[in-house]
Amino acid sequence: MSGQDHTAAHLDNLSRALLRLHKALLDGERVSYERVHGRIPTNGAFFQLVLGDAWFAWLRPLSQLMARLDELSDEKEASDRDEITAVVGSVRTLLTPSEDGNGFGRNYYDALQREPDVVLAHAAVRALLR
Repeated sequence: MSGQDHTAAHLDNLSRALLRLHKALLDGERVSYERVHGRIPTNGAFFQLVLGDAWFAWLRPLSQLMARLDELSDEKEASDRDEITAVVGSVRTLLTPSEDGNGFGRNYYDALQREPDVVLAHAAVRALLR
């Protein structure tokens, strides 16, 4: 396997692992949201909340990095190695839980404390980020 093939396979594995993590985070946030606001009637309504409601805003930086990573993987010609390295570095930085402070790191820390599925998905992503 060439270096380029290896990079593409690694990005694909990372993308899939991030998708599982994102889903685990969304599932956990849906449960928390529904505890406070009542049942979300449809997946379409949930999708609209994820896109527009402040409750889910903390997840958007992860969604944006995942989208950028997918764009880089989909480019037919060799993606810019520096840009791939930068996006992967941003993912690594973003997925650093923080017990103190606020924003993504704090919410992520809380999700890791609450949700076993998030812990498992986090471990899988971290293994691919080494």
